[in-house]
Amino acid sequence: MKIMHFAGGGDIGGAKTHILSLGKELAENNQFRLISFRKGPFSEEAKAKGLDVVEVENAWNLFSCLHVALKAVDEFKPDIIHCHGAKANMMGVMVKKLRHIPICTTVHSDPTRDYMGSPVKQLVFGSINGWALKRMDYYMAVAGEMERSLISMGMDPQRIFIIHNGLDFSHAEDKYRDKSDDEEIVIGIAARLTPIKNIPLLLRAFASAHARNPRLRLKIAGTGEDELELKKLARSLHIDQQTDFVGWVSDMASFFRGIDINVLSSFSETFPYSLLEGAYEHCAAVASKVGGIPELIQDGKSGLLFAPDDENALAEDIYRLSVDGQLRRTLAENLFKRAKEEFSLANMCRVQERSYGLMLERSQHQKRWGAVICGAYGRGNSGDEAILQAIVAQMREIDPHMPLTVLSRDKLDTRQKNKTNAIYIFNIYSFFKNLRRSQIFINGGGSLIQDVTSSRSLYFYLFTLWAARICGCRVIMYGCGIGPIKKGFNQRIASSVLNKNVEIITLRDSNSVAVLQEMSVSRPRIMLSADPTVNLTKASPEEIQQAFSKEQVPIDVPKIGFCLRSWPGFDHPEYVAAAADYAYQQYGLYPVFIPIELPKDIAIAQKVASFMQAPFYALQERHVVEELIGMLGEMSLVVGMRLHSLIFATSCGTPVIGISYDIKVDSFIHDIGSECCIPLSRLTFDELKKQIDMIAATGFARAEDAASKLRLNEEINVASVRELLDLPAND
Repeated sequence: MKIMHFAGGGDIGGAKTHILSLGKELAENNQFRLISFRKGPFSEEAKAKGLDVVEVENAWNLFSCLHVALKAVDEFKPDIIHCHGAKANMMGVMVKKLRHIPICTTVHSDPTRDYMGSPVKQLVFGSINGWALKRMDYYMAVAGEMERSLISMGMDPQRIFIIHNGLDFSHAEDKYRDKSDDEEIVIGIAARLTPIKNIPLLLRAFASAHARNPRLRLKIAGTGEDELELKKLARSLHIDQQTDFVGWVSDMASFFRGIDINVLSSFSETFPYSLLEGAYEHCAAVASKVGGIPELIQDGKSGLLFAPDDENALAEDIYRLSVDGQLRRTLAENLFKRAKEEFSLANMCRVQERSYGLMLERSQHQKRWGAVICGAYGRGNSGDEAILQAIVAQMREIDPHMPLTVLSRDKLDTRQKNKTNAIYIFNIYSFFKNLRRSQIFINGGGSLIQDVTSSRSLYFYLFTLWAARICGCRVIMYGCGIGPIKKGFNQRIASSVLNKNVEIITLRDSNSVAVLQEMSVSRPRIMLSADPTVNLTKASPEEIQQAFSKEQVPIDVPKIGFCLRSWPGFDHPEYVAAAADYAYQQYGLYPVFIPIELPKDIAIAQKVASFMQAPFYALQERHVVEELIGMLGEMSLVVGMRLHSLIFATSCGTPVIGISYDIKVDSFIHDIGSECCIPLSRLTFDELKKQIDMIAATGFARAEDAASKLRLNEEINVASVRELLDLPAND
């Protein structure tokens, strides 16, 4: 592979270490060239490491920079260009436009905070970098938190790769030096002396800790615009004799060998090299809980974390480590081991090379590729979000690299949760743009083709099917429900659109099959499958226990779950309350109200609870789908109006009683071979009591057969997509 890196040439600290160490490692097995848009220490160090370096003589002449870059690109003919920093990003974007070479950038720090404390630099260089970042093909985020930041800035999650910083641990010595009780304990920080590093907080915390333990000393390595102010602050705190500003340090290994506790007090970080460099020399670490730091340091196990503005916590952590030699040693050794195993330079290089390969593979796709997924997403309904999560997981099983675009009312939330591209559901321009380059359109689950909510929603979803077809996509309705469609005109137009534009319809319930037959929908191939969510996995036992604990619900007591919704005709909440009391009194089941859609479902739960005598629990927090499934799986019985509460519970083998406000609930209960369903219009305490007694008579037996049947039927959904993508059936 021919790889070219662009760097501004003024890179220092972690960014410099990353670029040069990665470049040297990549050059071992690839053709590698580095362009430095400035002559100086950075380019000299790169050449000293044996790298092929092109330097720009006049760094301030942008035309000269572009000329040198284009000449080097034409000579080297790279497969990919990798940029680092604002100036390199700008040059990379211009070269991309002129030479059509894929480009990526490593985002070493939060772009919105890069020039914190320097408004002019933020205005000029920050704006240039923001312009360039939006035009990159791909992004390398050095931590998960940076990935989330980039997504919030509008970047497509599918174009972001996480690559943690790595250090060469191949020559690290596995030894730790204990200190005697009369030796000094040295605190150290290696950082730019700028506002974002929050060093005044460290000075104040150190002063507090030193007052309790006079053995403490502080070393600060680095230079920057805040240096004079920091020295003044040290004098005012009366710690100037115990604080050593050592200035710029080129030999970081020697610096860290001379300290015992490595501190980082920053407001913002990505994945700082200084923590890895300290780990290499067996330093215990104390750091602010920001950015990607928690991905390296596990609080209390491989270091100590504190909130970035908590001076007292930092002071206590420093003091605690200074007087507890065993804790200091344990944390240092655990961090050394973790860093060596998981954050090595070799591992970083392997991840980077795999990422390059995927970028090149994607850039070579000339034909249509990917899927557009449409549904009722981004509205806070756990059932709908679970459908999307399931579909995304299934598409990635088919092709892990398939680009996915989701229509959503909350595109940022959808991007963050599912790591897909997302567009606002009513952005017609973006919708058509994505359809024209996608291979398949998925009308994704739920009951979208109905007019109970409104005719307008029906027309919109029919429009999306028509638009997908005229744009050349293969069209599938995926594990969905149909109806009710009450108006004759709506039935006729729905029938016409489905017959003309849809190739395959997989349905989650038998009633939907009957509805399509009544509407004379016959051209698409119609198959009974199951809701896509039945194959979602539940959370681990530890995560389920934590979720219950968060809600103060004991996990070790028998429970009956109630998943209710406000609906016209639900006029007697006291009947459900009486049934909850009965389940507690007769069978010892503690009632638990579990909302599926927040905050809507909380009000009806409160209304029912106001009539109850028995003790109960009511969940208030928003839980991820895996936790909801796991919590429903811990119930002895679930009484549900919400369809997905019944699906989630059944997928875990939990027996269910449906309260039907919609034919889809009746149909689901019938399809799993049960008769435990009460129409809302006939809801009474006696009916609920009868159903509870009926299930209790079998000892609340697990409904494993129903769960297996659902999972088997659901495979039809994935098989149908594979067929439309002209892929072989999955063995």
